[in-house]
Amino acid sequence: MKQAKEIIDIVSDAHNVVITSHKSPDGDSIGSSLGLYRFLKSLNIQSTICHPDPCPNFLDWAKRSDHILDFENDTVDVKEAMAQADVIFSLDYNGAGRLGDDMGALLTDAKAKKIMIDHHLNPDDIFDVSVSHPEVGSTSQLIFELIDASGNLDKLTKEMVEPLYLGIMTDTGSFRFDSVNARTHEIIAQMLKTGLNHTAIHENTFDGNRLDKLKLRGYAISEKLEIISEMKTAIVSLTDAEMQRFNFIKGDTEGLVNVALSVEGVEMAAFFAEKDGKIKISFRSKGPAVNEIAADHFQGGGHKFAAGGISFDSMEATIERFKSVIPKYVK
Repeated sequence: MKQAKEIIDIVSDAHNVVITSHKSPDGDSIGSSLGLYRFLKSLNIQSTICHPDPCPNFLDWAKRSDHILDFENDTVDVKEAMAQADVIFSLDYNGAGRLGDDMGALLTDAKAKKIMIDHHLNPDDIFDVSVSHPEVGSTSQLIFELIDASGNLDKLTKEMVEPLYLGIMTDTGSFRFDSVNARTHEIIAQMLKTGLNHTAIHENTFDGNRLDKLKLRGYAISEKLEIISEMKTAIVSLTDAEMQRFNFIKGDTEGLVNVALSVEGVEMAAFFAEKDGKIKISFRSKGPAVNEIAADHFQGGGHKFAAGGISFDSMEATIERFKSVIPKYVK
């Protein structure tokens, strides 16, 4: 975190700081945003968190008493906050497009200093300060590195590190991905010294399943899982009608693509979900570089082994396109 002093100097002179993260929030976007918010608060720097859409209900616990504005429900407040900001943090994303068209335009047009802290490949050049480390497992870990490199470890509290632990835990697959190294565990050890209850974080995140959510996931695996054995690839798809049949709410399919990847003999998995007239796609892999598939064919990208994309074709056409390109990427 070579830019730590520069970042602290910038925010120390700021009057209006805004923290943003990507559309479709997850554990790392929520965790890094709240962790940075609480860290800045410990420095007597007030900030506002503005996200494109609401926090999924299974992560609501992480907010405690803090508030996250979202563009869908707090449009006027988000517009005002970003227009008045003199510093905008972009966490866990690498370009304005990841905020959605409307909020992305607010970022692009903003006069504020723009600070990106992210771990995705190929960041845009719209930022004044770019902290880009694709080799690091989560943006939440990078926020901890900011706290450490700025000489503020003495300000750590369990409330501050709780969301950061959430972000690291979820974006490393509960510490099993190859992005986890000795430094990751050194950071967790320092977090635990604050009195952090890591067991409660895991339970709050993974053990509060609604019955409808479990039924949807059971249906997806029993009825919609397709294995292409010769390509060592698994596909799961859900139409909007199928999700509504199980009273779908945001977050119900989180991690479903990883379940498909866990099938014996599978090295690549894709999950296709119909929403608002388009197909959102999540890719996971143990070998093929799925970020290339996402970028080359589905207007997306991400990490080497975890990526996302989108299609405006029908579900059937989208899946057929994916099947047709697999041989180019599976060796």
